[in-house]
Amino acid sequence: MLALLFAVFLFAQNKPCNCCTEKHSEFDFWIGTWDVTNPNGTKAGVNVIEKVQDNCILRENWTSATPGYTGTSNNFYNYKTSQWEQIWIDNQGQSLHLKGNKVGNQMILRTDDETNAEGKTFFHRVTWTDNEDGTVRQLWETITEDKEVTVAFDGLYKKKN
Repeated sequence: MLALLFAVFLFAQNKPCNCCTEKHSEFDFWIGTWDVTNPNGTKAGVNVIEKVQDNCILRENWTSATPGYTGTSNNFYNYKTSQWEQIWIDNQGQSLHLKGNKVGNQMILRTDDETNAEGKTFFHRVTWTDNEDGTVRQLWETITEDKEVTVAFDGLYKKKN
């Protein structure tokens, strides 16, 4: 019995980490507990980003400075599609499914094309920029007909001490 327990322990210690690859660490610059501000310097909220599920998921827990608004996302590298994905769900029942890849110092994810009430095609694009000073900028844009750009959110992340 003792030998069996020891064998199980050894297997657990030597279990391969399927998500400990370079691709899986591309978004690690976003890990941390962050104070997030709007472009005018006012507080937008607090965001906690952590690795879970044996490094396979980057989980976001957002708490807005606007009382009563929260959201969670799961971010992961999808082997099948060779791209990053984010599934966001907030406490208002809204959701987003974003897909994309890291380009330079930016993670750029977007939704599939949709059609609005006016029959125009649009998509959401969210870009996280890993700044040299350790901050992260998150810019969420809605792009209509591939030309009209509306900023939905522009936040600067600074790590909490």
